[in-house]
Amino acid sequence: MLTSAHWRKTLEAVSIPIAALIFSLFLFGLFCAAAGANPFAVYGAIYKAAFGSWFAFQNTLIRAAPLMLTSLCTALPARLGLVIIGNEGALVMGGIAAIAAGLSVAGSAPALVVQIVMAIAGILAGGVWIGIVGALRHYRAVNETISSLLMNYIAIAILNHLVGGPMRDPTSLNKPSSFPIPDADKLGNIPFTRVHYGLLYGIVVCIIAYYLIQRTTFGFAARTAGGNVKAARIAGLPVGKLTIAICFLAGSAAGLAGMVEVAAVHGRANESLNANYGYAGILVAFIARHNPIAASVVAILLGGILASGSILQRQLGLPDATVYVFQGLVFLVVLYSESLYGRFAIFKEPEAPSLPPPSATLAV
Repeated sequence: MLTSAHWRKTLEAVSIPIAALIFSLFLFGLFCAAAGANPFAVYGAIYKAAFGSWFAFQNTLIRAAPLMLTSLCTALPARLGLVIIGNEGALVMGGIAAIAAGLSVAGSAPALVVQIVMAIAGILAGGVWIGIVGALRHYRAVNETISSLLMNYIAIAILNHLVGGPMRDPTSLNKPSSFPIPDADKLGNIPFTRVHYGLLYGIVVCIIAYYLIQRTTFGFAARTAGGNVKAARIAGLPVGKLTIAICFLAGSAAGLAGMVEVAAVHGRANESLNANYGYAGILVAFIARHNPIAASVVAILLGGILASGSILQRQLGLPDATVYVFQGLVFLVVLYSESLYGRFAIFKEPEAPSLPPPSATLAV
């Protein structure tokens, strides 16, 4: 049975992020006004591009699929008290491994087998990539935020080297790319839609991640260690193994996002794999307060914002990168809003009235 305290905590967890988004919209409106655009016209254009029609909503869902997966790269380690921002690097490495594995078996195996091999390769590559961050944290006390950020640039450099050298398709002249996987081996679309099956991957993985963290002993141990590392060690919990394991799982989700991008969207690996979905996934995780289920919903919202960049440029003359300004404002406001939890009396359980002390017994 849910108590009043639980409902107040839930209401706080929902209300503050929504208020942060509304305030971010206000700040973004000021920015648009300074740029010479009507803020209300900008809001209308964003809504139209994201949710105004079935066609637009499908574009939003296509962008939401990788965001769901990359958000877990930040959300899962956060339950252990780690701040991982290497989402982009794990996605890129997962995409590279997926295309390499897919090309190695394409033509000699059924399409389903090719897709499974690509998924496994992407999961392992992304998992190992962020697992290295966890190992550096545990064995060498290297700050995981800095190391994961720097590994993004290493992954992007590896991508540029491979698609411009060993993996390059000679026919890709203007945009160096790997050899493409056959169309028959690509991820298909959900029936009667333009949305690929990567969306289902994202939803299913978010549900599994939520169950893992909230309903298993592994998740309980991770949350315990995240709350108090010293107490977890005293209780005998293997904090080091938990750190590496949770980082591997986080990276594997982002690696799967890379597989989805090459198997369903691009069909090959090139610089388009570095599309900032990893960085946007960080924002999704923070808005969702590291809840995997909430992340799947927030990913759809942010996917709609990303889908509106071109329409802002065509209709209102704003730069295509205007949506990234909005993302930055949201990120800053959401980070600030973290300091507001526990400060509002409406979300606190009312204190029970104190009883007067018993009267002193008179000595006879």
